Amino acid sequence: MKQLLSTAALGATLLASTVAAQAEVTLNVLHAWPGHRHFHEDVANAFMEKNPDIKINFLAPAESYDQAHQAIIRDALTGNLPDIVFSGYHLLPELIEQLQARELDVPLAPFIEAAGGAEWLEKNYNPAMINLTTVKGEIYGLPFNASTPIVFYNADLVKKAGGDLDNMPEDWDGWIELAGKVDALGDDITGMSYAVDAWPDDWLWRALISQQGAPFMNEDGTAVAWNDDSGKKALELAVRFVKDAGMKQMEFSQSRQQFAAGLTGFTIQSVNSARSFEELAKGKFTVGSTIYPVADKANGKVPTGGNGGIITTQDAERQKAAFEYIKFAASPEGQKLAVLGSGYMPTNQLAMAPELLGDFYAKNPNWKTSLNQLERAIPWGGYPGTNAVEIWRTQRDIISAVMAGDLSVEDGLAEMVDETNALIGK
Repeated sequence: MKQLLSTAALGATLLASTVAAQAEVTLNVLHAWPGHRHFHEDVANAFMEKNPDIKINFLAPAESYDQAHQAIIRDALTGNLPDIVFSGYHLLPELIEQLQARELDVPLAPFIEAAGGAEWLEKNYNPAMINLTTVKGEIYGLPFNASTPIVFYNADLVKKAGGDLDNMPEDWDGWIELAGKVDALGDDITGMSYAVDAWPDDWLWRALISQQGAPFMNEDGTAVAWNDDSGKKALELAVRFVKDAGMKQMEFSQSRQQFAAGLTGFTIQSVNSARSFEELAKGKFTVGSTIYPVADKANGKVPTGGNGGIITTQDAERQKAAFEYIKFAASPEGQKLAVLGSGYMPTNQLAMAPELLGDFYAKNPNWKTSLNQLERAIPWGGYPGTNAVEIWRTQRDIISAVMAGDLSVEDGLAEMVDETNALIGK
């Protein structure tokens, strides 16, 4: 009898272990930018502590949003998709279109309804944020990181150049004039950096159009809308950065290193640089920041960068677990971890409570600058079709040539318009 009881007990134990093993889910997650790994892991660790039955396994981070996007498109073709993807907002429409074509898209409506529906959504997310992960009226993701371009300046160089830290410029003419004065401080000093010609994606180019209050695409989305004065003004401004403001054309990472070394008057970057710039500048110079200048004060806008978590697994149970994770990542607690680990602005409005980020922002104004222009933030749109990555690489080469003086503004604009429109929708 004792042997029978032991056997029965052993069987029950094995059965329980089997059930537990079946209940445990490991989710494979892909995000871009290797430098973002640490705060993604902070969020995941906090989530797994609360949800021990769900494990988060990060795949090797892609080098950029573009590379992550291309990897997911390939995975969709081979049937080897991860469970969760943190997609750049500007590439999300194209990605969803590709997934829909293969019946692999996962709208979040049923999960949101289970979480509390419209009331839950309105309580947590400003419409400007949830619009970032909405494609043709359908919510496909929850916003995780968000940023708008802002100005980071070297307060020491600005003072040496005669600038007034209490009255920083509010328009491009003022910034370019200040940069010229900073540039005159020495041969090793660069007046400014606006690396639109080397940026990994078209974020800063779109900003040069939207800050004028001008549309980026025509009404039906089949062609660019900057084939006129708005495109010309954008390129002319980029040329002035080099000719009048002392900007040196260099690689994306080099421009950041130059500023961190204390050798650039000011640079236009994502707010997520606040943490790294302050750490790198500590003991060398004081970092300040202010909002992105717009030519049209009434209608000028800035594109919102960052990424949102979308579900790509096709298994119903894994989808439930995946939603729990992206919901946590976009929750007040998840956002506190993500913001403090990066510098991005919070996507969940409840994260602004004093005990979460409110008190922190009061003591760290550089981190809050992006929030000061939230009313100007617009979604960072993509292009119809599957050529968004190729379009930007083509545009970037032309912009670089124009800024270097190898191509006139007029010829460069005509070439950009022709090349872009030829690639849209194909």
